[in-house]
Amino acid sequence: MTNNLIQSVVIVGGGTAGWLTAGIIAAEHQHKIKQGELQITLCESPSIPIIGVGEGTWPTMRATLKKIGVSETAFIRECDVAFKQGSKFLRWKDGSEKDFYYHPFSVPQGQSSINLAEHWLNTNDPMSFSTAFHPQEAICEASLAPKTITTAEYDAIVNYGYHLNAGRFAEFLRKHCLTNLHVHHILAEVTEITQQENGHIQSLITDRAGIITGDLFVDCTGFTAMLLGETLGVEKISISDTLFTNCALATQIAYPYEDSPIASATLSSAQTAGWIWDIGLPTRRGVGHVFAKEYQSIDHATQQLIDYIHETGGDSSQISIREIHFNSGYRKEFWKHNCVAVGLSAGFLEPLEASALVMVELSALMIAEQLPKTTSAIPIIAKRFNERFSYRWERAVDFLKLHYLLSQRNDSPFWQDNRQPSTVPQDLSERLLLWQNTSPQHYDFDRTGEIFHALSYQYVLYGMGFKTNLAFSTPLETQKMATELVMQNNMITRQLLDILPTQRELLQKINLYGLSSI
Repeated sequence: MTNNLIQSVVIVGGGTAGWLTAGIIAAEHQHKIKQGELQITLCESPSIPIIGVGEGTWPTMRATLKKIGVSETAFIRECDVAFKQGSKFLRWKDGSEKDFYYHPFSVPQGQSSINLAEHWLNTNDPMSFSTAFHPQEAICEASLAPKTITTAEYDAIVNYGYHLNAGRFAEFLRKHCLTNLHVHHILAEVTEITQQENGHIQSLITDRAGIITGDLFVDCTGFTAMLLGETLGVEKISISDTLFTNCALATQIAYPYEDSPIASATLSSAQTAGWIWDIGLPTRRGVGHVFAKEYQSIDHATQQLIDYIHETGGDSSQISIREIHFNSGYRKEFWKHNCVAVGLSAGFLEPLEASALVMVELSALMIAEQLPKTTSAIPIIAKRFNERFSYRWERAVDFLKLHYLLSQRNDSPFWQDNRQPSTVPQDLSERLLLWQNTSPQHYDFDRTGEIFHALSYQYVLYGMGFKTNLAFSTPLETQKMATELVMQNNMITRQLLDILPTQRELLQKINLYGLSSI
């Protein structure tokens, strides 16, 4: 095999996945780009619209944007951004009106020293697990912001990610990549893809930019997976027998008043055969219904969405509803030959825990940090990448399935079938067996780059009413320490409820004055 230097990376497809990948790789290799030793090219179709999924991010996005040199103030102003502090799940446990719990982003103080969940289980505290040890649930219930105007860009008083307008975000990233990171941009339709004798991709043939060659290609072409799927023939692994939803109805709702509160968390309300998301941006709400077509007709799902909009104070008379059909699953390989897939071309799972954008971030970061220097290094890096991301997709499926599996709802065959043992991944079944007598531990998730840690499992398990019968009591000293942490948390909660502004107040101030630079 010829051993050539990797000097040209070609990203095919724009949208959030393409531009975020371009930004992360270009920021990491600015020195080489400025020296003319590496070129990052993004080729996108002028006619394919952005799908626009992934309006919620994880807190990791703060570090990612900071790393690529984005001003948080500019990002918030230009992308219609609000702060997201976690997810609130309504009517998932038993479907009653009072049924809700939180999966917040913050890690409680003391979590690294003692297992707080075991103390909470021992005391039979009527307070929810997430409320007992951290103020974030109370902050979200009051629609407060995670920081104040004097908190510097990307710093936080409590942990946060973002809700954003995906279309504006892609455009914002495009401008940043072209203006500041020296990414080469081509607007053209790819009409043909040529391959070398060894199967590697050789070039893209386009309708208006001629032939584009490259050493490494990144497939960000969305569900079509033009390079990895259609050209290199990498199959997709379906997980429809585990996660049943396969259709989404998405729309946008105006606020009834200019000063209506902006929700501090993504709202996820369980329905007959799926769930409805509700995301608050400064100028509108993004609302959508994810459901399984085998269990509910599109007409019925549409009516449920409209009913939800009315129940939550919205006006459905002027809305247009977009249908998105999808098959949940991920590629058997994510990196084959000199092509790696990122975003929807790598896979897609329902947006229950907003894992789409974090998978893009993690993929791009690994490509950037381990960018092969020569073509002979590609097989080694590709093997590492495939192992890492197969594991991550498997764990993401486990975590999403957990929400359905623990539900006690019996109002439709959808919920009953979700509890059938044959639909549950083996690894998740084994962990649940273990957690009958011990709460999730750090060592249950000890691989580098785990996407859902023990604490996330604890929030969902105990929010959904899972019973862990501890075989042994916790030491007296640990109990004393945990009790002090609960008291401390009560005090901090009262203080933060007094000093934090509402989401809307802070976002208005950021638009007027901006946040302090880093």
